[in-house]
Amino acid sequence: MNNLCTDIGYTSVNKAGEQLCGDHVEVVNQEDGSVVLVLADGLGSGVKANILSTLTSKIISTMMANNLSIEDCVATIAATLPVCEVRGIAYSTFTILRIAGQREAEIIQYDNPHVILLREGKHIDYPETAMEIGGKTIYRSRVALQENDVFIAMSDGAIHAGVGSSLNFGWQREDIIDFMEMMYDNDYTAKTLSTLLVGECNRLYGGKPGDDTTACTVKIRQRRPVNLLIGPPSDPADVGKMMALFFGKEGKHIVCGGTTSTLAAQFLHEEVVPELDYVDPEIPPTAKIRGVDLVTEGVITINRVLTYAQSYLADNSEYSKWGYQRDGASRIARLLFEEATDINFYVGRAVNPAHQNPDLPINFSIKMRLVDQLSDCLRKMGKRIKVSYF
Repeated sequence: MNNLCTDIGYTSVNKAGEQLCGDHVEVVNQEDGSVVLVLADGLGSGVKANILSTLTSKIISTMMANNLSIEDCVATIAATLPVCEVRGIAYSTFTILRIAGQREAEIIQYDNPHVILLREGKHIDYPETAMEIGGKTIYRSRVALQENDVFIAMSDGAIHAGVGSSLNFGWQREDIIDFMEMMYDNDYTAKTLSTLLVGECNRLYGGKPGDDTTACTVKIRQRRPVNLLIGPPSDPADVGKMMALFFGKEGKHIVCGGTTSTLAAQFLHEEVVPELDYVDPEIPPTAKIRGVDLVTEGVITINRVLTYAQSYLADNSEYSKWGYQRDGASRIARLLFEEATDINFYVGRAVNPAHQNPDLPINFSIKMRLVDQLSDCLRKMGKRIKVSYF
């Protein structure tokens, strides 16, 4: 169990006509390796719901991370948040998931659709204990974790999808279970599973959601390292050291850049075999080196990967491109976003004369900025990142 990690991914669509989402997800990583996640659904929609859900999720996640009881959390929320004049209710609904050291999941739920648990891609029931706190019925569960367990939390916008249009009574929890079992693939990340669910909800709403809709998925998975090498070192004497460290690392290996791939091939006593197919006319073709998992061009390709990473962190609207295409940028994106949990960058500081052309866009001449921005995006995805410069 020591090599397991928690993969978390969530996505939302706003109620039609609203600029802000009334749902909010908050994640707190604790020093002992535990993770506390809160999905809150604010009453109503728009600004008011956004404020309620944000405050609720931040208060609960902070208190739970400091080992305060759920009773204290609910009491604090009731005392802190304003009361809705129409409904007379003081706070939003919420779902709490606490993953303790990849050994046990604690689930606490108040008035949101109940969390779905998939084990090996199939739904299983888990025990629930109901308790009364401040006049509210709250359900609590504890689940011993197994590798590839998937927990799917959602706001009630998911089960309201299609009400009165494509479906008479909305998309019930059982229907969502059937859909997720059908769509499940063990290689899919938590973010991809959430994207598939919310995308289907949006389709059922006819592209005009009648409620804020959020899905948040937690997947228990093995750690998988991926290593990426880009650029030769500033001192040619360091080539051997850089290559030895790079190829000595466990996991898959990606080499980016023409000069870099030549140096890598020389180190491995192999040849660079170019591939001439332009799968995407804007992305240079890949190549092959025996002993390397993926060989691509450098700055243009990484710039596209950065674009995909920024989209992934937003609405993941580019998934249909990088999720299936065979160009170098898409293949790197799949390795970094979906497969990798730990990513090691090996970045050479040598100046490439080809990037000094003043007619080229500025981001072609600033390799370091690309790596920094991509690293930052990957950290926000929950990846462990280490960058080594040469």
